[in-house]
Amino acid sequence: MNLSAPSIRPDDSDELAALCKAGGDPLRLNVLRALTNDSFGVLELAQIFAIGQSGMSHHLKVLAQADLVATRREGNAIFYRRALPHTEQLGGKLHAALLEEVDDLTLPVDVQSRISQVHGQRAAASQDFFSRVADKFRAQQDLIAGLAQYRDSVLALLDKLSFSDEATAIEVGPGDGGFLPELARRFHQVTALDNSPAMLELARQLCERESLGNVRLQLADALNDTSLQADCVVLNMVLHHFAAPAEALKQMANLLQPGGSLLITDLCSHNQSWAREACGDLWLGFEQDDLARWATAAGLVPGESLYVGLRNGFQIQVRHFQRPAGDTHHR
Repeated sequence: MNLSAPSIRPDDSDELAALCKAGGDPLRLNVLRALTNDSFGVLELAQIFAIGQSGMSHHLKVLAQADLVATRREGNAIFYRRALPHTEQLGGKLHAALLEEVDDLTLPVDVQSRISQVHGQRAAASQDFFSRVADKFRAQQDLIAGLAQYRDSVLALLDKLSFSDEATAIEVGPGDGGFLPELARRFHQVTALDNSPAMLELARQLCERESLGNVRLQLADALNDTSLQADCVVLNMVLHHFAAPAEALKQMANLLQPGGSLLITDLCSHNQSWAREACGDLWLGFEQDDLARWATAAGLVPGESLYVGLRNGFQIQVRHFQRPAGDTHHR
C-alpha cells in the first residue's frame, strides 16, 4: 500500500507566507501608508522614517517580494509606489484587506512632518528651476511638448463642454501665458494662478500684448488658496511639477464649483530622466490609471480622455474630470 503525503503547492503557500511576512512589521505597514497616494525614492523613504538607506532597502525588498509595492526606474533612482491588489488572484483578497486596514492608520507626527519636508524639498527644487529659466521658458518646454503640440486637443475637449456665458475659469501655472487668450475668448472671467513671480510677469506681458481685459493674474499657491472657485480649472503640463500630485488633485477639486470641470494635460509615464534637469520635472509623466484613481479619491468623476503621440516618443494625455453637480459640501 503506497500512502503518499498530500500534495502542497509550495509556490502558493510561499506566496501567502511572503504576504503575511511583509505585513508583519510596523515600519513596513507605515511605509505602505505613506505610499497611499505618493511615490518615493529609497533615499526619501530613509529620510521620512529616519533609518539608514540599507535598512530601508531591506524593508522595500520584502514588500516588493510580496508584490505589495511596485518599482519604477527614473534615471539612476528607483521610485516605489503601492501595487494595486488583484482580488481574482491568489492572495489578492488578503492584499486588498491589508491595504484597507493600512489606510485607517495615522502616521506618527514626526513621520508626517518629514513627509512634508520631502515635499518641501521637491517644491523648492521646482520653484528654483522656474526662477532660473523664465527667460527661456518656451525653449525648455519645446524640448518635450510645446503648447502647439497639444493646444488643439485641449480645445477640442474644452469646446465639447457646455459652459454658460457667465462661466469662469482658472489656469494653474499658466507659464508664459500662451493658453490664456484661448480661455479669455471662452470664459467671462479668467484667473491665472502661479507661485513664480518671474513666470507671472511673462504671462502679464502676454496679456498686455493681447489686450486680455478679462484675465486676472494672481501670485498664489493654488494648493493653499481656498478663496477661489471657478467653473473650469485648467492645468497644462503642470502636474508633473507638483511635489505631491494626488494631494494637488484634491486641492484642484476644491477650486471647482459643483458641476465644474477639471482639464489636465500632462505626459504619460516615460523614462526620459533628462527631463528632470532640462525641464525641472519632478515626475516623469503619470500612469493613466493613477490620474483616474487620484481624481476619484478627490471626489471627481472621470470623463473623456484624448491621447497625443509625439514624434520624439513622448505621449500626452488630455483628461477631463468633473465635480458632481450635487456636490455642495466638497470644500
